[in-house]
Amino acid sequence: MAAALAALVLAGVAGVAWWAARRQPAVQYLTAPVSRGDVTRSVHATGTVNPVLTVLVGSYVSGVIQSQSCDFNTRVHKGQLCARIDPRPYQTVVDENVAQLAVARAQLDKDRAALDYARINERRQTSLIGRGVVSQDVVDAARNALAQARAQISLDQAAVREREAALEAARVNLGYTDIVSPVDGTVVSRNVTIGQTVAASFQTPTLFLIATDLTRMQVDTNVSESDIGSVHDADPARFTVEAYPGQPFEARVVQVRQAPQAVQNVITYDVVLGVDNAALRLKPGMTATVDIVTEQRRGVLRVPDQALRFEPGALVAPQAPERKQGSGARVWVLREGKPVAVPLRIGLDDDSYAEVLGGQLRQGDAVIVGEQRGASGAGARAGTSLRLGL
Repeated sequence: MAAALAALVLAGVAGVAWWAARRQPAVQYLTAPVSRGDVTRSVHATGTVNPVLTVLVGSYVSGVIQSQSCDFNTRVHKGQLCARIDPRPYQTVVDENVAQLAVARAQLDKDRAALDYARINERRQTSLIGRGVVSQDVVDAARNALAQARAQISLDQAAVREREAALEAARVNLGYTDIVSPVDGTVVSRNVTIGQTVAASFQTPTLFLIATDLTRMQVDTNVSESDIGSVHDADPARFTVEAYPGQPFEARVVQVRQAPQAVQNVITYDVVLGVDNAALRLKPGMTATVDIVTEQRRGVLRVPDQALRFEPGALVAPQAPERKQGSGARVWVLREGKPVAVPLRIGLDDDSYAEVLGGQLRQGDAVIVGEQRGASGAGARAGTSLRLGL
């Protein structure tokens, strides 16, 4: 009797276990509405904010900085004195060349007098040989002296020009001791102080950086070679900087440079964006996170990309029509509580939304983006599985 009762209990437990194993879990679908809006494809890059034109002001000559009249953020005008190198060594060279030029000119005057004498003597000897007073050798010597005097004049004139050129070079070097601004702008960097020695023997040192116009800035970005083909001049762009989080700046592509840049075998190209900076909020050197708009559709019917990637689980899939190869994209729409496959013709896709060019979708339709299986309430914590179409 006891054995029969135990067998009956075991049979009941086995039946309950079999029924629990066969029980279909409840399915809950995550949906998103079909909406109208913008679909924008963009290229992401990082770059640096720079002035449109930055002039490097250096020194052509070496020496000690004697005075300095420009500092950071100084507004300067073309020709304004920013610093001065001690001019005394160069003034000495100028004075020396002035004296050497005076010597050369005096030598020219002396040799001109010798030329006049040689010309007179040659005429005298030529007239005397006709009367047999002097020999032919005396006449030839007079003519030779005249020719040498004329050649000496040419030599002296060349020496004068040489000294004039040396004096002009010395004066130019003296002028270079005044470091002046070549443009109107703002000093953004100063690399020199009073008393510092500037050495320009091998490389021209940079003393000041002057930005011509800080109200117009540019962003130099590095775009990968896989994306550069879709970027063109005049494409709109938007970027943010860490100084103003959540405040995007509007820009536009002004130049796509052809020179490749290789860093660790990665090829990128420099794309220059122009941006208005009338409020002077952007500073040179800021790091910019850039989105360059390469293609855009405004106010179109769109579906989330999650809906395009979603496929129902094994419990629902046998009841849905299978998609044939080449039939295009499809989404699953929740109608009367059941998923229904709707084929679509898709246009532009920006990785968040896809443009709907054709299909039986209407604005407001609920497309399925994920499903959730398991019991609701407290039991869901033990048996719920969530699968999103990511």
